[in-house]
Amino acid sequence: MRHGTRANHLATFNPFAAWGQAADAAWAVAPYPFSLLSRRQQFEQYYQWFQKGMEALGVPGFDIHGVAVEGKSVAVEQTVAIDTPFCKLLAFRRDPAVVGADSPRVLLCAPLAGHRAVLLRDTVLALLQHTDVYLTDWMDARDVPVSAGRFGLDDFVLLLERFMRELGAARLDVIAVCQATVPALAAVSRLANAGEEEARSLTLVGGPVDARLSPTALNRMAVSMWLPWLDASAIGTVPAGYAGAGRRVYPGFLQYPSLVAAHPDRQFKLMADYLYRRPRCDAETARGIDRAVAEYGAVLDMPAEFFLDTLRVVFQQMLPARGTWSVAGQAVRPECLRRTALLTIEGQLDDISGAGQTHAAHGLCTGLPLARRRRVTVPGCDHYGLFSGDPWRNKVHPVVRGWMAATEPQA
Repeated sequence: MRHGTRANHLATFNPFAAWGQAADAAWAVAPYPFSLLSRRQQFEQYYQWFQKGMEALGVPGFDIHGVAVEGKSVAVEQTVAIDTPFCKLLAFRRDPAVVGADSPRVLLCAPLAGHRAVLLRDTVLALLQHTDVYLTDWMDARDVPVSAGRFGLDDFVLLLERFMRELGAARLDVIAVCQATVPALAAVSRLANAGEEEARSLTLVGGPVDARLSPTALNRMAVSMWLPWLDASAIGTVPAGYAGAGRRVYPGFLQYPSLVAAHPDRQFKLMADYLYRRPRCDAETARGIDRAVAEYGAVLDMPAEFFLDTLRVVFQQMLPARGTWSVAGQAVRPECLRRTALLTIEGQLDDISGAGQTHAAHGLCTGLPLARRRRVTVPGCDHYGLFSGDPWRNKVHPVVRGWMAATEPQA
């Protein structure tokens, strides 16, 4: 849906009323935290109700057509570099006639954690000032046919490996956000363990590398969930009418209430901006508010096996942190890394990934010299500020850019 059309919808459609109805639907099926479904036949009804409510918001595009590079306006072309059933690797390339044919490139690994990758639009915009960007745009599982097969946590890692190989790991800066930090670290490590080229740099931002440290409310909830019970109470099957009909998913209409519960202040700010600021502001500010509302509502279904794998491996058994994780039968060995420059970034106020959880990667990457490692904790920054808004632009991005510019591949 084009922005103008979406803006017209938003002018007459109150997204918060739709979100409230969707949350009511989720509570009716499985009150948060999840309870056993005594009426499974209601799943399809509430699923379709939620989907129709979200469709009124539309799925916002990135709408990035240009960027300022050293004071010059440079055109940006968005294409699909690699198309797979579960993920499209989007390429944001700057005009080679201006920046050169051999422009630097970043692989930006978006999390598969309930929101669409468009939530990282601010991240992409800032990075484009000095590099081309390749972004993992995860598909809504409702749109992936059953014939495409399963997609678990191992498949996530293997897909990142493929992207790194095809982009050329030796000249690639990898940035992973939130949930994607764990599979990104695994993918980079597996390439090194196999004797292949290492990524030039790896930046991990606000992720649960070691969820044992400073556990948050989300961590504690993930640990407390008995997986067979969760499978029975929170996993459903995509109904007829969607390309992914028959696929088992952790549905967006159950994720949304938990997102709101985790950050009610964010929901309140969006509501206040939409109801009170938008009618009184200029057109450009109104478009920004419309975009923020649509992005926050852009949730997606996750493949059931991926959701359950992540809970088991990362939060319950904590295999990556213990050094006992294997992917596709091969041990994940971060200690094999020798050349990759490692940067970890945490937010002081992050209540999704607790203090020390991301920095724990340094304790796993013991083969890297200290000169090629750095850890940064950003004062006054919450989880979303690590990749969006003013905190990202003014505090986090300068650190990332400086680190990438200062680190060169070792001979």
